[in-house]
Amino acid sequence: MLDTLIVGAGISGLSTAYRLHEKQRDILVAEKRDRAGGNIISQQRGDFLWEEGPNSFSPNPQLLKLAVDVGLKDEFVFADRNLPRYIYWQGKLHTVPMSPPAAVTTQLLSPVGKLRALTGALGFVPANVTGQEETVADFFNRHLGQEVTQRLVAPFVSGVYAGDVHQLSAQAAFARVTKLAEQGGGLIPGAMLSRNQKSKPSSQQHQDIPKTKPGELGSFREGLEMLPRAIVSQLGDRAKFNWELKSISPHPDQGYIAYFSTPDGDQKVEAHSVVLTTPAHVTGPLLQNLAPQASAALQEIPYPPVACVVLAYPDQALRFPLKGFGNLNPRSQGIRTLGTIWASTLFSGRTPQGWHILTNFIGGATDPEIAQLSEDEIIQQVHQDLQQSILKPDTQPKPLAVHLWPKAIPQYTLSHLDRLARAREALQHFPGFFLCSNYLDGVALGDCVRRGEETTEAVLNYLGQQSPKAENVRD
Repeated sequence: MLDTLIVGAGISGLSTAYRLHEKQRDILVAEKRDRAGGNIISQQRGDFLWEEGPNSFSPNPQLLKLAVDVGLKDEFVFADRNLPRYIYWQGKLHTVPMSPPAAVTTQLLSPVGKLRALTGALGFVPANVTGQEETVADFFNRHLGQEVTQRLVAPFVSGVYAGDVHQLSAQAAFARVTKLAEQGGGLIPGAMLSRNQKSKPSSQQHQDIPKTKPGELGSFREGLEMLPRAIVSQLGDRAKFNWELKSISPHPDQGYIAYFSTPDGDQKVEAHSVVLTTPAHVTGPLLQNLAPQASAALQEIPYPPVACVVLAYPDQALRFPLKGFGNLNPRSQGIRTLGTIWASTLFSGRTPQGWHILTNFIGGATDPEIAQLSEDEIIQQVHQDLQQSILKPDTQPKPLAVHLWPKAIPQYTLSHLDRLARAREALQHFPGFFLCSNYLDGVALGDCVRRGEETTEAVLNYLGQQSPKAENVRD
């Protein structure tokens, strides 16, 4: 019997598996697809290198250390954190204000909008009179005003979650921000209070882990997929592909029995503990017989379709030299594309001389109809949108990829935290059974690695070999 069975070889499952394998635990990772990495897909054609899922990571200690530990110390690449971000508004690209002076001078907000945002941020905020859970739009309208919500928050939500500010829960999607407001009575007082309460960071850092600054984005020399590949190389035959989980049930003695469909026929796996890292829409049906209430709760989490459209253009097709992270497009501006990452500006050396890669995202919760279009129609729509903001007229793209994710990003809609509570409560009756996926508490790559390490500590604690920090980790 295995110590732990991990289902899913996305970054959540792989980070959990690697840390347990590092502790010499007998593990197995089973992945339905023929490759590792989940939504991480790095592709190369000639001198073009691009991503079809996540495009970068915000460095956190867990992700950086994991990459170093699996041999990627010399493969990091980081973008210039001073590169501006842009919002398309009223026919122009406006720099996102990232400092108080920039907020004062920006033309993205009106004088009235700036004053409203300042007074709200200082704590002069109307009460939530209903006392009910607020949407992202409700929360930021109340705290910072409608202009900030419409012109800054809404496009940010489209870029991160492909979500709708009128559907997402502020408490679930912006947990840290809502907590600041609650503790301090306003965003600025809350931030100051939080800063004063923080303990001084440890000066000790492993010399192999790169030092990063706030605002930096990272990747690897040959793309993000270097990380899952490196982890799989460490796991060896502990990682199985084209293994599809069909059912899971409690073992008559202790632990669990899982049945898989594999290229070599049906396989039975017995394990003391199980970690499901699959998306909620996959996990829910798998739990139907084991924990029906958890199954029902998880199947309520929506996943809208999103298309990643990677287009290349020569220098002469651009209206101006690209210098920045990219641009986001508010829904009210007549542009269907959610946002564009200026990928070859972000990380140099990924195109032939004189070319640029623009990675575009279209669809999401506000535009699920995108899944009904053909690839050519999607390319044409994105190209048309780019002509409004970046491109000269009478230009044509060099399409590199159109990857439609039918169920892309979990939506933390109203009552999301209640759904998770119901699922956890139902699974309390099954010791040694753990959930670890991006529908829980953060969709970024760094969140996935952090959650994987937290799950590792919980599994070790359950198995009776608690690591030094396990007592501080929530189940």
